[in-house]
Amino acid sequence: MAALDLGSNSFHLLIAEFKGDRLRVIDRLKDMVRMAEGLSDGGRLREDVADRALASLERIGQRLRGLPRENVRIVGTNTLRRVRDGGTFLRAAEAALGFPVEVIAGREEARLIYLGVAHSAPSGGRRHLVVDIGGGSTELIIGTDHQPELLESLFMGCVSASQRYFPPGAPITAQAMKKARLAARQELEAIETAYRDRGWDDAIGASGTILAVQQAQAALLGTPGPITRDGLDALQEAVLTGAPLPGLPKPRAAVFPGGLAILTGVFDALGLARMETSKSALREGLLWDLAGRKGNADARESTVASLRERFHIDQSQAQRVQRQSLRLLSAAADAWGLSASNAGELLRWAGALHEIGMDIAHSQYHKHGAYLLTHMDLAGFSRTEQERLALLVRAHRRKFPGELFEPLRGPTQDLLLRLALLLRCAVVVCRARNEMALPAHLTLGANARELTLTFPKRWLSSHPLTRLDLEDERRVWRTLGFNLVLGESA
Repeated sequence: MAALDLGSNSFHLLIAEFKGDRLRVIDRLKDMVRMAEGLSDGGRLREDVADRALASLERIGQRLRGLPRENVRIVGTNTLRRVRDGGTFLRAAEAALGFPVEVIAGREEARLIYLGVAHSAPSGGRRHLVVDIGGGSTELIIGTDHQPELLESLFMGCVSASQRYFPPGAPITAQAMKKARLAARQELEAIETAYRDRGWDDAIGASGTILAVQQAQAALLGTPGPITRDGLDALQEAVLTGAPLPGLPKPRAAVFPGGLAILTGVFDALGLARMETSKSALREGLLWDLAGRKGNADARESTVASLRERFHIDQSQAQRVQRQSLRLLSAAADAWGLSASNAGELLRWAGALHEIGMDIAHSQYHKHGAYLLTHMDLAGFSRTEQERLALLVRAHRRKFPGELFEPLRGPTQDLLLRLALLLRCAVVVCRARNEMALPAHLTLGANARELTLTFPKRWLSSHPLTRLDLEDERRVWRTLGFNLVLGESA
């Protein structure tokens, strides 16, 4: 299996295999790209930085060739969350790699980082504080064993902080360092009370920035070991002299002052005296999460189950809609080109959550549900998965929102349009919200742009309201170039 982290500072590829409950590393690749330095405040990625990133992805793509699609996960973090170019760079990145790229939210990034660190940390009920300083964001997580409890992603990173407070060519001054540390404290202020109140047994730092701090501290003080407050103070004094730090890799020197300021701010805010380090982080977390999806520990399934409880969704109705949706999908899969592995997952989740908006208001509940699914932090889901799930929920009733499907391209638009039609049809068939009202022997058939529902003899005439609903749905299908055929068995 392979995991690729398209971080704001560097791209990291990890190829590994599972041996029992351990990861055995087969290959690693790291490329310092520093995408964050080429991103404007308006979200435009500078052309030379985009070219540099795509050249790196071309090289990585060669290493990934031949790996099964289901064994590869590629995620974009802070910088790709901020890029505003209509998806141009993302499409170019996917073309260079030959695999899809998932852009994940900050808290999902934090969850995956914790998952990677926790599998290499002492267990037995110990509570960990995990800190990861990336190029554009910093994640802080508290969890016990493999279960995260508090998750946060803050808008500060080694690249962005270094650009702002320590620009190239300018001397590093005590005043600039003080400003950078205060800025980090300002970001941390909103969470420090909750984190201190929760407490932890040990603090663990992950990511290249924190590992670089540990290496530089060991070289400067002549003793290896955890990062300490005295070590951070010594490093700060050394940085202010402008002399090269022994033990610090040259590619990291430009962003080291910003990372050091942020880590010192974390020590200040949380009252840390020492911090151990871990070489495991997001990439390892991706592989453990992928292993869970292949087994019976998919975080997305747990999230959907939690949402059903939290928003008081009618479980019986959700299950009825799920079953009918998947029956329709099974009938239409070959003719409609819906055999992709994620089609069934999307439809099943949409069936489970299509009424999530009812907990806000019944009127326009499909719109409320779509808003929730678009903007909530959903553990295990990428931003793309959330957007697609939200679109299916938005389209499952009333007027079809064709304008929301127009920006989608090619196969993605076709897939989601067809899934939305199947979900709509299932909701109509189940509208009576009564198992006894469902047709006992419904026969299904499909061809290229047509779905046929054959009901038991006289069933439609004895269920006039369902028949009217289906006739209304037929008209919606026609406007989209599809045909819904209704019939009765002889």
